[in-house]
Amino acid sequence: MKTSTPNTSPSVDAAALRAREQQFCWPSQTHYYQEPVLPVTASMRRVQDAEGREYLDFFGGILTISVGHCHPKVNAALKAQIDRLGHVSTLYPNVPAVELAERLARITPGKLQKSYFLASGTEADETAVNVAQVFTGAMEIIALRHGYSGRSAMAQALCGHSSYRAVPTQIAGVKHALSPYCYRCPLGLEYPSCGVKCAEDVKELILTTTTGKVAALLAEPIQGVGGFVVPPPEYFRIAVDIVRSHGGVFICDEVQTGFGRTGKHWFGIQHWGVEPEIMTMAKGVANGMPLAVCIATPEIADAFKKNQISTFGGNPLSCAAANATLGVIEEEQLARNAEVQGERLLDGLRKLQKRFPKVIGDVRGKGLMIGLELVADEQHGDRTPNPAFLGKVFEETKRRGLLVGKGGMFANVFRIAPPLSVTGDEVDEALSKIGESFAAAAG
Repeated sequence: MKTSTPNTSPSVDAAALRAREQQFCWPSQTHYYQEPVLPVTASMRRVQDAEGREYLDFFGGILTISVGHCHPKVNAALKAQIDRLGHVSTLYPNVPAVELAERLARITPGKLQKSYFLASGTEADETAVNVAQVFTGAMEIIALRHGYSGRSAMAQALCGHSSYRAVPTQIAGVKHALSPYCYRCPLGLEYPSCGVKCAEDVKELILTTTTGKVAALLAEPIQGVGGFVVPPPEYFRIAVDIVRSHGGVFICDEVQTGFGRTGKHWFGIQHWGVEPEIMTMAKGVANGMPLAVCIATPEIADAFKKNQISTFGGNPLSCAAANATLGVIEEEQLARNAEVQGERLLDGLRKLQKRFPKVIGDVRGKGLMIGLELVADEQHGDRTPNPAFLGKVFEETKRRGLLVGKGGMFANVFRIAPPLSVTGDEVDEALSKIGESFAAAAG
């Protein structure tokens, strides 16, 4: 599909709008850049701001724009649906929601079959924990350090980042296992001679900090907010087997990794060959429309007998957008495109690492979910996080019309995740802008 130019920006006084936001919105609402970009129009991989500047979007609203901004097929589905039915809540079934549930049962791995729709990834993770506790009869949950699950009390308890925890943990029974973070191994070991001890340690965690029976392990296949941390190939098989041997199930958080993002497969966990009993998803499922899903095996879904209601869950508009989005991913083979363009991007970033070996400590990722970790002096073994240099490069990429993300415990990891429809020419354009930005920041 050809890249189209964004529509002409409506007249917006950017300075006045920023001032109004400061007056009426919470200051904790984080923005990127010293002077935040103010997007007003977008098309596919291009965004235009209020001042008329154009950007190539390589972050897609935090891995949410799957097929491209304002994709014509997704927009057409939304326009048609809003004239038919806009809202009913989960008190009533609706055609787009049932069609989406059936489609998800077809494309998800293993025995996953029954979906519950919600409005955010936070709600999906909370629902997954709740149903796992009901099904197993156990209360304790294993989460991972460096993981991120959302903003509710339960989600903050699951979260492995102090910077996202506003108050001390209020929910009991959450135990945090070691992150499979090879570049910064918490055990000071190296893969593969380490024997994947981070996974083996889950058994020690259960035996020493729980009742010995757990409800679930909740983990992202690739830790998103954590800095696109990619576990070793053996990690999930070992960790999940241990959890199951102690009565628990595996909740796979595919909020960021789902729907072709990691290339080749529909879902990230398929790279590790493990089939979860419960899966959560949001973000990319509806190409920017608010929608989240908790899907489970029939025996787990059927075990939840209490009443459930979600006012915005299964919203016909969001579900219509999701059906169109998944249709585009399938028809245009975008998971395959993510694999191909991801390799092109990884290759270019590894060449960039050779140009800047001091500050680029690690290049990692799968498909179009790639992290670039910046450090003080990799050449001399100093892996001290270098968020200051990242900040400089970040501003330079913006100056050159490229939007990327950042993350990691120390805000020293570039997160690069363009829409799955990205072209080879756009990957090359982004690589050129990133290289220029590093050179400018270093100079």
